[in-house]
Amino acid sequence: MDDITIRLAQQPEADALLARSPLAALTGMLLDQQVPMEWAFSGPWTIAQRLGADDLDAHAIAAYDPEAFAALLSQKPAVHRYPGSMAKRIQQLCAYLVEHYAGDAEAVWADAGTGAELLARLKALPGFGEQKAQIFLALLGKRYGVRPKGWREAAGGYGPANVHRSAADITGPESLAKVREYKQAAKAAAKAAKGGGGA
Repeated sequence: MDDITIRLAQQPEADALLARSPLAALTGMLLDQQVPMEWAFSGPWTIAQRLGADDLDAHAIAAYDPEAFAALLSQKPAVHRYPGSMAKRIQQLCAYLVEHYAGDAEAVWADAGTGAELLARLKALPGFGEQKAQIFLALLGKRYGVRPKGWREAAGGYGPANVHRSAADITGPESLAKVREYKQAAKAAAKAAKGGGGA
C-alpha cells in the first residue's frame, strides 16, 4: 500500500494512516455509519493516538479489556456517535482477523483470486453486510489498486468509474461533496418510496 493518497478523513495524519495501514482502512469502513464520513475515517488515527501507537494492531485490540477500550473510544471527542457499541464491533473485527488471518488485515484481500471471492471474504467480517462489503471492495479497487478479476462487478453499483456514490469515490473535498449529495438524494428517494406506498 505504498504511494497511495487517501483523503477520506480530510486530515493529513489520519489519511496517511489509512493509506499505509490495511487495518486502519477496515476500521474506518466499519465506523462509517450514522456519522459523517470524515468523522468515521479519522477514527482509526484517534484510536491509535489514544493507544500511544502509530498504527492499529489487531492482536493488541482484540486482547484489550473491553470496558477500557470502550472508555478509550468514549473520551471527548468521541470516536463515534455510539462509541460503546463501536468499540465492541472493532474488537470483534480484530478478534476475527487474529483467528482467521493471523491478525493481518491485508491478508483478507492479498490473495483473493476474483472479485466474488473477495466480496465473500469481506462479507464474512464482523460488522460488514453486503453494502459495506461492496463499498470497501470498490475502495480497494479504486484507491488501493487491489483489483482481482471481476472486482467492479462484485462491487455492484459502487464499482463503475466516474461515479460519486461512496467512500470509494472520494479524492478530495469536491468529490466528498458530490458523494454527500448522492447519499442525500438516495436517502430522500428511499424515504419518499416508503411514505408514498400507503397513499
